[in-house]
Order: sequence, then structure tokens, then C-alpha cells
Amino acid sequence: MITNIWIDADSCPLKVRNHVVDYSAKKGIKVFFVANKKIECQSKNPFNMIITDTQKDSADNYIFEHVKSGSDLVITKDIVFADRLVQNGIITINDRGTEFTKEIIKERLSERDFNLQLAQMGLSKSYHEGYDQKKFEKFCNCLDRVIIKNM
Repeated sequence: MITNIWIDADSCPLKVRNHVVDYSAKKGIKVFFVANKKIECQSKNPFNMIITDTQKDSADNYIFEHVKSGSDLVITKDIVFADRLVQNGIITINDRGTEFTKEIIKERLSERDFNLQLAQMGLSKSYHEGYDQKKFEKFCNCLDRVIIKNM
């Protein structure tokens, strides 16, 4: 049963943070935002804000040290961090509606490494894809499915 949701909050869209806090309040699940600065949330429901130092990966390391297998869920879009979590049996999803499994995470790591190599060779352009309603709905469905599956 999931009792805590940990959000790697610095890169998580506001819409997702608000939804998770509201959804969790209805389910009796505690929410923890972890980042190296204060992160906004417009929900009126309670959540915990944990501010780490500014060292690289300090938020990831904090989550990793405090998360519990079997009772906690982590939301992150950091593929390398997601791999670390999945390898330790932590339920992990991203804000795009993907539940990471050992099979899926290996594929995503491979894609990431390939794209990084292309970028380092100057063969690809970096771009920032937007976060639209379709991605948000996919996330909401994934969150609900994972919570129900782990009740």
C-alpha cells in the first residue's frame, strides 16, 4: 500500500504537483516535494516541502535515502535516478505517465545515452517539449492505476 509520494520537484510541472497533492489528500497519502529551492504549489491541501543543499543530485540523494520499498512512490523524469530507484524495488513514474519497470528503464537509458552521444557530436538539436493536456491526462491515469494496483 502506498503511503508516501516523493516528488523530484524542481523539474515537475506545477499542474502535476497540484494534482498529486489534491489526489493524495483524498487517498490519505503524504506528499513530499524535494528540491534545492522552495517549489510552488497552488493546492490548499497539505504537503511537505524539503529543501536540500545546492549540490548536484542532492534532492535525488535525499529521496533515495528516505524512500521505502513497498510503501512509497517516486515521481521523477530523471532517467538515471529512476533507474537507481527501480533497481532498489521502488515504484517510480514520470510526469508523462510512464511507470518505470526494469525492462522499460533499460530501454529509456539506452535512448538517453544514444541521444546524448548525438548531441555531443553536434548531430542533434536540444529542444524543450511542452507539457500539454494529453500528457497530463496520461500522467493522471498512470498515477491512479499505480495507486490502485498497490492498495
